[in-house]
Amino acid sequence: MAASSSLLFRLLLLLLTFSDSPVQIHGLQVGINYGQIANNLPSPSRVAYLLRSLNISRVKLYDADPNVLAAFSNTDVDFIIGLGNEYLENMTDPIKAQNWVLQRVQPHLPQTRITCITVGNEVFKTNDTQLWSNLLPAMQTVYNTLVDLGLDKQVTVTTAHSIDILGVSYPPSAGAFRQDLGEYLHAILNFHAQVKSPFLINAYPYFAYKDNQNEVPLDYVLFQPNQGTVDPITNLRYDNMLYAQVDAVYSAIKAMGHTDIEVRVSETGWPSKGDENEVGATPENAELYNGNLLKRIEEKQSTPAKPDVPIDIYVFALFNENLKPGPASERNYGLYYPDGTPVYNIGVQGYLPELVYSSASTKNALASWISSLMILVIACLISA
Repeated sequence: MAASSSLLFRLLLLLLTFSDSPVQIHGLQVGINYGQIANNLPSPSRVAYLLRSLNISRVKLYDADPNVLAAFSNTDVDFIIGLGNEYLENMTDPIKAQNWVLQRVQPHLPQTRITCITVGNEVFKTNDTQLWSNLLPAMQTVYNTLVDLGLDKQVTVTTAHSIDILGVSYPPSAGAFRQDLGEYLHAILNFHAQVKSPFLINAYPYFAYKDNQNEVPLDYVLFQPNQGTVDPITNLRYDNMLYAQVDAVYSAIKAMGHTDIEVRVSETGWPSKGDENEVGATPENAELYNGNLLKRIEEKQSTPAKPDVPIDIYVFALFNENLKPGPASERNYGLYYPDGTPVYNIGVQGYLPELVYSSASTKNALASWISSLMILVIACLISA
């Protein structure tokens, strides 16, 4: 009996190794940015498997890749999809906007849960004033298209901004947008208030530390124990920079007359590797930043100025992307290597299935082998 049980256990373990069931180790109550500027990433179907095993239910794309959206069909994953800056001019044309929605969005609904479209990304970080001028009209036209098609209740419209849109960030209660962006952002905020969509920011305390490591305490940006800072106007204490940045954005929005717009962090992260002059880009710091951040998200923490609004964050990024231009850090923000191996340990583990065999004969042989193994397991159960 003992020998049969031992054999049965080994057979079941072997069968699980080749099964299609994800091994869910731990759930992540966080969104993830799924960038694809690389030539070595796993297929979308394998990525869907990985995210299911991590229990990640919110994903942000930078495009509307039909292969990705199809791979996540009939899952519980909510998607933010993106319209790149190169599309903004076209999206001011109602016909072109409608064609894009009909071709890129509607075919995937409702089987894939697309909940938001970001029109442009960090537009005000560019020096293209024509792009600045096209941003709001493009957002409005895409939104009106969704209304016309009856999709506006399930898909909202927004855009993602760099934290650089702030002209004043400290103290958080004095947060203010750059003066040269005032007219643009005021109109955009009116749009958000009208359609009830969130204001997205990409915030990276890493850059503040890298550029001012002698003035910015490392523990303060890594969510480590530290004395923090106190806002002299509100007397609110901040023990990390990210929360201070979010509240500075809330203050800037309030200064423009709005208190009913939610701020969400569409990107934040820490690079695990960088060039020689990229101080702080190490796996140890990345592990601390993302690991501590995930703990705070699990605790449903809020910022000091918005105690009733849990932080809403999308971590950047799922994978290292080997074709991203710029300094080495740009290619090393991933939580995972393309082979599914964690870049560092943040207390979670997912499962990326092996490559799908392309040979039909190999597929058939493997299927036959698994079927035989299942029969053997059943026989062992009966005899036991």
